[in-house]
This record gives sequence, structure tokens and C-alpha cells, in this order.
Amino acid sequence: MAKRHLSRRQSWRIEKIQEERAARAAKRESRALEELEGGDLGPEQTGLVIAHFGVQVEVEAQEGEQAGQVFRCHLRANLPTLVTGDRVVWRPGNQGDGVIVAQLPRTSELCRPDMRGLLKPVAANVDQIVIVFAPRPEPHANLIDRYLIAAEHAGISPLLLLNKADLVDEENAASLDALLNVYRQLDYPLLEVSAHQGGGMADLQTKLDGHVSVFVGQSGVGKSSLVNSLLPGIDTRVGALSEITGKGTHTTTTARLFHFPGGGELIDSPGIREFGLGHVSRDDVEAGFIEFRDLLGTCRFRDCKHDREPGCALLKAVEDGRVQPQRMSSYRHIIASLPEPEY
Repeated sequence: MAKRHLSRRQSWRIEKIQEERAARAAKRESRALEELEGGDLGPEQTGLVIAHFGVQVEVEAQEGEQAGQVFRCHLRANLPTLVTGDRVVWRPGNQGDGVIVAQLPRTSELCRPDMRGLLKPVAANVDQIVIVFAPRPEPHANLIDRYLIAAEHAGISPLLLLNKADLVDEENAASLDALLNVYRQLDYPLLEVSAHQGGGMADLQTKLDGHVSVFVGQSGVGKSSLVNSLLPGIDTRVGALSEITGKGTHTTTTARLFHFPGGGELIDSPGIREFGLGHVSRDDVEAGFIEFRDLLGTCRFRDCKHDREPGCALLKAVEDGRVQPQRMSSYRHIIASLPEPEY
């Protein structure tokens, strides 16, 4: 069934309702914050945002007698948008709550545009992005490449993770192997695991220890199952694939941070079926294709679009086998999807 498109008036009404709900929530939050700050607050201390819920966040205390305890915290109005993984300064209340008074500088942030095209941070202070895909729903190189570009743009190391390896069969083995070989040849770290059967999970844990990692990928690829396998007792909800579309259903609704016993953290982010790159430039996209680096700037024409121009270094590299056709096709698709630059 085709998607039903909303009229401009319907979109306006929905947006207006959402704005009114947000305004009411903000008003309630303001009253709660005033009441909290009017009472006795503890001294300032550092904390870690482990989950975000609308106008409030969960903060894990990082020092003193309360270290390791989790508090539901209100945000002062002058603070920037906080996300899971942020380090903050906060003051505890006396009812298991508190007030965040400052955001500490981020070492990195993973962002994506929202439905209106506005840039939205997803996670902060991450040093490894784990790109999860599976035999079903069918993986697409273009989506994987979008994540790789986003990782390169944010300065975060990528790890490619094929989950549900137990679902590899005669029908999909050849296409999967061809897909994975492209990334193996580029020396991207790649693991094949099965959260359901346990295969390869020890190797994955080794890759995660000592890092702050974020899981990203389509809905239905098994991110929640991976979390449950890595952290028994967490019991995140697991969704099934839609029988009609073969796509996953969303199970995680907010990014949440988990600690590993051996050190390191994991941020499980909401599943998304597309990863927009409206916030990056053509140069950023090209930088995300690591095999292009020695070729860029060597075309005959300075303004080469790498399409049909004579003397194009990228097209010659495809002919010579130095650049895979799959990657060139993905590059063109992503470039075509970028918004026109404003002058």
C-alpha cells in the first residue's frame, strides 16, 4: 500500500497540535523547576546523561557518595539541547531528582537531520559507531555508506556488524558476500555475529570494551537483541519484521546508555530506515568514500562531477577495478539526494 501524503493544511494542524503539547509540557516543567530550585539543592557535581525523555533527562552521578545512582533531572532554560552521552554539571534535589546547570564540552557528536531538515544530535562523546545490518531486512550498501559518511564527518571510528548471521542461506549468501567483500577490501573492521545463537559475540564484546559505542541501523536488524545478549538482564524490547514489508518495527524509542562490566559504554539509538545527509556538503560526501582520497583533484577538469566527463580520475579507477561499481553508484545516489547549495 502506498504511503498516504498529508495535505499542507493537515501538516500544519499536526504541527500546531505538537507545538501546543510541547508548550504545555514546557509550562509544567517550568513550574516544577521553580519549585525544585526554591528548595534545598545539593552542591554542583558532574554527571552523565544516560537517557532523554522530552523535557527531562536521566543523569548518572559520577562522583561522591551518590556515584552510580540515577536521577531524573530538569533542565534550566538556557541550556543547549542535551543528548545521551553528554557530560553535565548538576545539583541533586532531595526526592531522587535534580537540576542540570551546565553542559560540559563534547569530544564528538553524531547528528542527523529531523523531518523538517533541522540538524538533530543523536548521541554525544562517542568514539565508535557500530553499523548494524542483517540478511533480513535486506541490507543496502547506500544506507551503510551514509552511516560511514556520517561517521567520517563526525570523526568517529566505524565498525560494520552483520547480525543474524544464522539467517545466511543459499538464497542470500552470494549477494551478502559480494556486499561484505567491498568493505573488506577497504579494510573497514567487520564482524559477523548472531545475537540469537551467540556466535561471534565474544569478539564483538572485545571490540566494544574500552569504547563509547553507538548502535545504529535499520529497524529489525536486531540491535535490541544484541543489547540483551551483551547485557543479560537489561531486557530491551525486541520487535519482529513486518510480514508485509519485510522491514523492522521500531522497538527502541529513546537513545539509552548502558555500561559494560569490563569497561566501556554502549548507546542504543532508535532504529531508523533512512539516514539523511542534508547537513553535509559534497566535499564531506567525497571525504567519506575513503578510496577516493588519492584520486580527488586529479581529474582533467577542476569542476568534474565524476559523471561522464573525459579524463575523470574516478571513472578511470572504476574501469581499472580500484573503485567498486557498487560504491560509485552509492556515491552518485547520495550526491543526487543532497539539497541544492544556497548562494
